[in-house]
Amino acid sequence: MSTAKRGTKDALYEQLARLGRAVSSAKRLEVIDLLSQGEKSVEAIAEAADLTIGNTSAHLKVLKSARLAATRKDGHYVYYRLAHPAVSAFWVTFRDLANEQYAELRELARQHFADPDGLAPVDRKELVKRLRRGEVTLIDVRPADEFAAAHIAGAVSIPIEDLRKRLGEIPKNKDVVAYCRGPYCVYALEALTVLRRRGYRASRLEDSVNDWRVAGLPLQHEA
Repeated sequence: MSTAKRGTKDALYEQLARLGRAVSSAKRLEVIDLLSQGEKSVEAIAEAADLTIGNTSAHLKVLKSARLAATRKDGHYVYYRLAHPAVSAFWVTFRDLANEQYAELRELARQHFADPDGLAPVDRKELVKRLRRGEVTLIDVRPADEFAAAHIAGAVSIPIEDLRKRLGEIPKNKDVVAYCRGPYCVYALEALTVLRRRGYRASRLEDSVNDWRVAGLPLQHEA
């Protein structure tokens, strides 16, 4: 191979390596996961990821430099979002590949995010059918701003902190399915505990809004 061609190939792979370096941090992966739920302020990301404002800003700067995140400013606040729908698709593929390749990851997920009663998660295709037939109540237990940004079509917003006082809004003559930010989110599991103790037939959907977006399934938006 000529020197010129070798130099071109090296330059091409160096550009690809920029992406690898940007996602080489566990916390940056968590930030990408959070941003896949919708636009967030630096302060909101810091709280959700249990980071200082300074560390959060540093991670976001890396993601923006790699063109994985973009920003807008509103007064004194800076809001971040994923830079392109392809980043959402990348995150789902990356997460699923890691789950396929690493038994350690599957075991951690089983130990900490499995249904407390050992029931299998709801299948997405079956859920779509049952929603269309009006056979199930789907509740989104994420924060209200994430629901407004995007939610599964037909879902009702009941943030996990409001669930106990809003149980009266959930009919008992239908199965209830709860979902949150995806397979590594505990909100839906917390919801199952509350619902089942009150006599509801409740199950969990492991998918996030981002999973449905990538799969081409119907979403709704309020903001």
